[in-house]
Formats: sequence, structure tokens, C-alpha cells
Amino acid sequence: MAVFTASGEVLIACNCDFGCPCNFNARPTKGFCQGGWIWKIDAGRVDDVDLAGLGAAVFARWPGAIHEGGGRATCYLDSRADRRQEAALSRMLRGEVGGPWGIFIKTYELAAPVAAPFNVDLAAHRSRATIGEVVELELQTIKNPVTHADVHPEVLLPEGLVVTRGTMAASRVFRVSDPIGFDHSGQYAAFGRFDYA
Repeated sequence: MAVFTASGEVLIACNCDFGCPCNFNARPTKGFCQGGWIWKIDAGRVDDVDLAGLGAAVFARWPGAIHEGGGRATCYLDSRADRRQEAALSRMLRGEVGGPWGIFIKTYELAAPVAAPFNVDLAAHRSRATIGEVVELELQTIKNPVTHADVHPEVLLPEGLVVTRGTMAASRVFRVSDPIGFDHSGQYAAFGRFDYA
């Protein structure tokens, strides 16, 4: 088994209402799940390969809840990676070294990893990310429907797969224009620290 660690920040977005029922082992809002994750690795390695400063992402469509499987997914790795880092990130995204990808890989058919430029600006509720010309994600605060004031809910997930504490947000923009292809702007988004070992 590979030696694997990774920590950093992850941006999350999907087609569900704010909060995302999947966080609580409930069915997705619309009965199906379409969404993804963008990981920015602050520190990490696979065996002796350093992954610090690199990005990785997965976007998927499931016909029902994630755990029911039958999904299709695309994935991206940071084009700044050298050949060894690219191989290590590919192993990670294919679920070969553990982390959440080791669970996700059982729920979807994953296309081969694609190298692309990652542009990730972490700024809490104003975070933004693009992956080449294919992915655009921009976060915003959730608005109180009566007063229209900004609200800042968080969720604690001690058994969480991707994060154990997440800050809830809304997507101002969430578009993926690859074979998975969707636009779920204005729906659920979140951000938080991750620490996988």
C-alpha cells in the first residue's frame, strides 16, 4: 500500500439545495446527484512524490444517490505537475491510495485523468476556481430569504468523507463543459479544510 497524505482546502458544489442532503445520508434534493470537488493541496505526498501546491478535481453524474452507484465521472490534475507528480495524482484520483477517491471509485466509471491549468483563488465565500476552459466555479454567501441578509451556516461531520467541517455557501456560477456537462449555478456549494492519511 502506498504511503499517502494530503491536506489543504476543497471547494464543493452540486445540484442540491443548500446544505446538500448527502451530508446527512439522505437522498439528493432532486433524486439524482451532479456535482464535484476541487482540491487544492497545501501539503501531501504519494510515497516519495511531493504534491504540495497542486490541484485535483472530480466531476460526476449519478442517476440516483451517490452510494447507489451507476455514475460517470471526469477528473483533472494540475498541469504544473511534473511526470512523477502527474502519475501520483492519477493514482490518487483513481482511488488507488485511499482518501475519498477510494470510496468514490466504487460509485462511478471514471474517465482518464486530464491535465489542465488550475486557477484557484481561496477567499472563503468569495472563492473562485477555473480549470482550463472546462470548469468554472464561483462561490457566494447564502441569503436569508426574508431579510436578504448574508448567512454563514457551517456543518460538523465527524464521519465526513471529504471534510469533517464545512462552511455552507451558494454557487454564483458552477459550470462544467466536458462530457459530464452541467450548469448548476445558484445551488449548493461549500468549502473546508481536508486532511487525509
